[in-house]
Amino acid sequence: MKKEDKKIYDIAIIGGGINGVALARDAALRGHKVYLCEKGDLAAATSSASSKIIHGGLRYLEQYGFSLVRSGLKEREVLLKIAPHLVEPLGFILPHAAHLRPKWLIRLGLFLYDALFLSRRIQKSKAITFHKNERTPLKDTFTDGFVYHDGWMDDARLVITTAKSAQNAGATIAPRTQCKTATFEKGVWSLGVLNHKGLEEISAKVLINAAGPWAENFLAEAGLGAVSRPLTLVKGSHIVVPKLYDHHKAYLLQTEDGRVVFTFPYQGAFTLIGTTDTPFHANPKTAHADVEEVAYLCRVVNAFFKKPIHPTDVVWSYSGVRPLIDDGKGNASKANRGYILDVPEGLPLMNVWGGKFTTHRKLAEDALNKLGKFFPQQEPSRTAKTPLLGGDIANFEAFVADLKKAYPWLCDGVFGEGMLLRMAKAYGTQIHHILEGKEKLEDLGQYFGTGFYQVEVDYLIAQEWAQNVEDVLWRRTKLGLHLSLAEQSKLKEYLYKKCG
Repeated sequence: MKKEDKKIYDIAIIGGGINGVALARDAALRGHKVYLCEKGDLAAATSSASSKIIHGGLRYLEQYGFSLVRSGLKEREVLLKIAPHLVEPLGFILPHAAHLRPKWLIRLGLFLYDALFLSRRIQKSKAITFHKNERTPLKDTFTDGFVYHDGWMDDARLVITTAKSAQNAGATIAPRTQCKTATFEKGVWSLGVLNHKGLEEISAKVLINAAGPWAENFLAEAGLGAVSRPLTLVKGSHIVVPKLYDHHKAYLLQTEDGRVVFTFPYQGAFTLIGTTDTPFHANPKTAHADVEEVAYLCRVVNAFFKKPIHPTDVVWSYSGVRPLIDDGKGNASKANRGYILDVPEGLPLMNVWGGKFTTHRKLAEDALNKLGKFFPQQEPSRTAKTPLLGGDIANFEAFVADLKKAYPWLCDGVFGEGMLLRMAKAYGTQIHHILEGKEKLEDLGQYFGTGFYQVEVDYLIAQEWAQNVEDVLWRRTKLGLHLSLAEQSKLKEYLYKKCG
């Protein structure tokens, strides 16, 4: 076993999902020497299988989760500010189904939702009326409803960009590196990590377990099961169908079983529908949308929309397993969406239990504050005011307008301004690094289809740890629904030559 440069890190983090990379970013910005390892690709599991909403959680108000909602709304504002290329406001239409919740109760909930945190970037809610002569996708039985706003994000890109931000602040980010052993001796953790180079030894003063749905397993395999706690694993499945409507708002659909289902405009040509809440007891890597879940989501949509959908309309589906705090009540839909940061007595170890995308930055800030007892000279958190990589944008619309002036030739291809806008949203100001020295489309190298060129692929390999087609098309670019099988095959061949 090789020991990596005999360096002792301040903090070692297990897990490359959103919580892990947020912890790495916060710690690195405070000046700590940070090491993060992830056994697969970054965001390869739960963190690329979300509903992609940054929100306070309107339905949590019915569970009296006011502090959780307010915290989420505050974080929504922060993320809109530090990552304007990855997080944007999105309107939600809530059709009123009188037999499920009375109108006054929804009005009250939306009033509280607006009042819990007054936003400068998010519009307030309002009541609306659906007229039969309007082009509404809803059935004529729905005449009244409401509109409110929350945030929409690119989940996997938010993870990758946070990891890059941590790396730029000095953190070591090691995807495809599995922590096999963890022992604590003489005041230092020794971690045996396995990657393509073989087994290496990493030393750290403090260890953070942010392995998400694998957090319990990691502790058990490392012989630390005594400091574990039970989690409720919940599978959330989503389906994608050809688009159900032309406008750019989402729908929140109430269900007979008390849950809610969302429909989102997705990738221009599709509608994303989800999610389910199903207790899960298998390996999270095996999670998939099963027949019952697909049928359930179709039934909910068909109860509201004029145009019915069927399982045969599904062009893609995905599932993620969320690790929720076990409250002993056995109801997956009502399980605690908060987080607990456990520091066992006598060990410089933190276990991260629960959490959600919206509050990942605050979770990391709270975690590092709690670990301050191990680092008396620790600096305060800077993450709320420090833009993520590419997020140094005062006004996104003005930024895009400037890009059109700087790269007018980028709008000349068959995809026109769509290609430029996609790249602007994915990379923010980092787009300049990708396009540096390029003056025409021919300078971008091999063409793979759908406005996707070699220069972008090379950037993803060199700067964002991408190695295979799934890394590139389903996490870093979301182009998997657009490239043909032949185009994907061409990309796969190119990646094999570059990455082996």
